[in-house]
This record gives sequence, structure tokens and C-alpha cells, in this order.
Amino acid sequence: MTKFEEVLTSFWRDAIDDDHVALTDAAIADAEEKLGVRLPAALLRLLRVRNGGHVADRWDAFPVEGSSWSEHYACFDYLEGILDENDSSTILDTPYLVQEWDLPAPVVLLHGDGHWWVALDYRACGPTGEPSVVEIDSDGPGVVFLAPDFDSFVEGLTASEQFLTDDQIAVATADAMDAGVHTGARAPKIQLPDRISLTDRPPG
Repeated sequence: MTKFEEVLTSFWRDAIDDDHVALTDAAIADAEEKLGVRLPAALLRLLRVRNGGHVADRWDAFPVEGSSWSEHYACFDYLEGILDENDSSTILDTPYLVQEWDLPAPVVLLHGDGHWWVALDYRACGPTGEPSVVEIDSDGPGVVFLAPDFDSFVEGLTASEQFLTDDQIAVATADAMDAGVHTGARAPKIQLPDRISLTDRPPG
């Protein structure tokens, strides 16, 4: 089994698609027309399994130096779908968001919060080519290259938990244990921080 096939079978955190409508060929054609690009086949394979949602913890980070998210990885804990029954964000919001945040174009935004994005970058390959994957920092230096194509990006995904420092794990563990002591109930599941603030990094 290739790495992509391994990720494909366990990519989504939730097995049941309860947030997004099923992806159809017509929806794909409509999305590509509206976005003005050809979407990568690997992306569509993931979206046919689940049309957007939370990414499983084991695949929620892409290792890279210089990310705006943390020192050592770009966050990828969610992937936007193409259609959504609840009118949540989708990749079809890209044209509006590009204009709103003054982002480079043409791109397709896969995940982000306004200050940063993981995106397909069509600037070098053209609208029908195979786009690279980049992180766009709206507040900082600009674009960080992640992978030459979406297949490579998926195969490079790993768990963000491995990048947490011993101090962060100790603090999260202590907080959970303390909560259990004071309430007399079972301590809650440890919630490890996944974003490392630039201002919280140790010196050096």
C-alpha cells in the first residue's frame, strides 16, 4: 500500500458525513468552473470519501520550517469541502477570501482562518496544471512552499502531537490532573495545544 492509500483510508476524523452533502461529478464540474481551475485528482478522492471536515489527529500537520503556525509544522486539521448543507465555508469561498485578505492568485484555499491559509497554488502551473501546496501568511512574510503537488502533500502529513515540547505536555497533563482533584471526578481528556504562538517560543 502506498502512503497516499494509507492516508486515504484513515484521513477523516469522523467516519460519517453528517455536515456536508455527498460530492457528485456535477458539483465538481461546477466548482472547477467557478474557481477557474482543474482540481487535483488526489484532492477529489479525499472529498469523495467525505466532502470536507476534520482531519484525523494522525494526519493533522505538515512538517516545515518557517511556518506561521509553529516552528516546525503547518496546521492541517481541517479540509474544506465543495458543498455544505449548513452554509459553512467551502473552497468555493476562495475568490471572496482572496479579495478580502489581499492574497496571491490564482489559488484555492483548503484550510485557514484569515491570518493564515493552506492553499493550492496555480501561479506557476496555470489553471489546468498540477498546483503546488503552500502556506500563505496574511500577516507576515507571505508564502511558504510545502509540497510540489497535493499527492506529495498528503503523503507528507503526520501528527502535530509529535512537535509539542515536553513543557507543553507537562502543563496540559498537570491541568487535567488538577481539574480531577478539585472536582472529585475523573480528569478530562488531556487537550494538547496544537498552535505554538510565536511569542511563546523559547529563546534560541
